[in-house]
Amino acid sequence: MEFFGHFRRLTPVQRNTFIACFLGWTLDAFDFFILILCVPALANQFQIQPSMVLNASFLTLAMRPVGAFLFGFIADRYGRRPALTLDIVAYSIFELASAFAPSFTIFLVMRAFFGVAMGGEWGVGAALAFETLPAEGRGFFSGLLQEGYAMGYLIAALVFGTLFSMVGWRGMFVIGALPALLVIYIRTKVDESPAWLQGRVSREAELHLWRDISSNLGLFFFLVVLMFAFNSFSHGTQDVYPTFLQKNLRFTPRTTGEIVMIYNVGALLGGILFGTWSERIGRRRAIVVAAMLAIPVIPLWAYSHSLGMLSLGGFLMQFMVQGAWGVVPAHLNELSPPSVRGTLPGFAYQLGNLLSSRNTVIQAKVVETHFGGRYPPVLAWTVVVIASLVTLVTLIGKERRGTDLTKT
Repeated sequence: MEFFGHFRRLTPVQRNTFIACFLGWTLDAFDFFILILCVPALANQFQIQPSMVLNASFLTLAMRPVGAFLFGFIADRYGRRPALTLDIVAYSIFELASAFAPSFTIFLVMRAFFGVAMGGEWGVGAALAFETLPAEGRGFFSGLLQEGYAMGYLIAALVFGTLFSMVGWRGMFVIGALPALLVIYIRTKVDESPAWLQGRVSREAELHLWRDISSNLGLFFFLVVLMFAFNSFSHGTQDVYPTFLQKNLRFTPRTTGEIVMIYNVGALLGGILFGTWSERIGRRRAIVVAAMLAIPVIPLWAYSHSLGMLSLGGFLMQFMVQGAWGVVPAHLNELSPPSVRGTLPGFAYQLGNLLSSRNTVIQAKVVETHFGGRYPPVLAWTVVVIASLVTLVTLIGKERRGTDLTKT
């Protein structure tokens, strides 16, 4: 298959770098979705509504821009590799600390700090990957890299379905600290970005950073709005869905985990397919097709009742949602000015996350106050509105498919 051909053409250094960046994003998502899957258990533990628990998710998302800027600056100033290493250690520490929170207030504080660390991984990892990989097959690697997020969700669902009944929510967060072991692989197998080494940053880089961001404010604001739409698309279809399965349909954690695993397989395949396809039809066109195809899936995804139909609906929905997302890593890095590639894409991404960070809480509140606890209407309208927004904003923008990413 052509997919495997892309990997065979990589050098050992390129392969190790991509694996490290993929696993960094996978394990970052794994840690985040442990919280999403444990919302009902946390609500019972602290005797609060699920919408209150989702404030922890809001804080994580809201603090991600801080981490994107902080770790992005470290990546542009001191190198991609040390920034990625520090980031993974940080998010593992705060994930472990969450497991031992004695109160919900302390838990919220730990999730806020986790958000800072989580915010740094995507931008730094994407810059390191695309500055190391060849231009050929960039769309494929973009789709696969982004779907490390889906892979992390899938692993979280697998662990949740098999171990939650034995270890509880605190044990789940202890397991979530294991990504710290990835640092050993990065320190021994991964080289610094050749593009960063070639243009090694001097003390003047701090001024260049602000100069290059300020001279591209129009692009920067466009990317923030685009990432607001994209993050609303993914979190709006993912974050309350396990709660819907457990609260409305009374599925057990095991059954919920099985459905989540199935739709994350769809996400993984969709991201790779549309990312690869974007090499032929263009980044924007691939995004628009995927986003629009999510709308016809709504009845199957939100209004089915059987395990089989819900699994199929979830598979198809995330195939389309993450199909659109699969184009994003390449698209944002191609649009970014070379000298701030470690900072600008990740910072714009996470500011978009900040703008969309209350969406999940709002979804849960609307369900509780206007629909008597019924999730399907809210889920359905979320997809209609946000898929249309993703399409509109994408069409307004430009693309620079195939641009040279070997220089900083």
